[in-house]
Amino acid sequence: MRDDVCGLGPYRADLVETYWRWEQDPSVLVGYGRQQPESLEARTEGMAQQLRGDNIRFTVYEVAGDAAVPVGVATLLPDPAVRTAEYVVMLAPEARGRGLGTAATRLVLDYAFHVTNLRMVWLKVLAPNRPAVRAYEKAGFRTVGALRDAGYWLGKVCDEVVMDALAAEFAGDSVVSG
Repeated sequence: MRDDVCGLGPYRADLVETYWRWEQDPSVLVGYGRQQPESLEARTEGMAQQLRGDNIRFTVYEVAGDAAVPVGVATLLPDPAVRTAEYVVMLAPEARGRGLGTAATRLVLDYAFHVTNLRMVWLKVLAPNRPAVRAYEKAGFRTVGALRDAGYWLGKVCDEVVMDALAAEFAGDSVVSG
């Protein structure tokens, strides 16, 4: 799946070192509320488990240039019993601020609602991460609440904003063709 800015492709074992490099960036650690980096060995072992799992994982590509370039990872963690999923996305530090997060999120929602037939997708984001909140809103998410004092941002306690997107409210054309 792709639009003019971004594309989604398979999660790839050959990119484990690239994914790991992105995940060790301090801004990603802060954004996820993690306090410690992970070794490449642990990430490689985790990758093998992720590839066998039931979650829906994509490599995010920037497609504006001559060749598609990996710039991130997007994941849906489905709950099949209720046809919903949690959404998690990570962009490489060098890919931020260019609309790729919004484009990737919109494509994942399109996939979730038109391929996987989910009825709702939700996420949590640390409240001080305003660029992420704006990107999610542009892609179709709405704020539905907050988990008070549930996270840390740059060493300070902060809220986690809870957002959702409903299939019934997903606006615009789908890139999925029948």
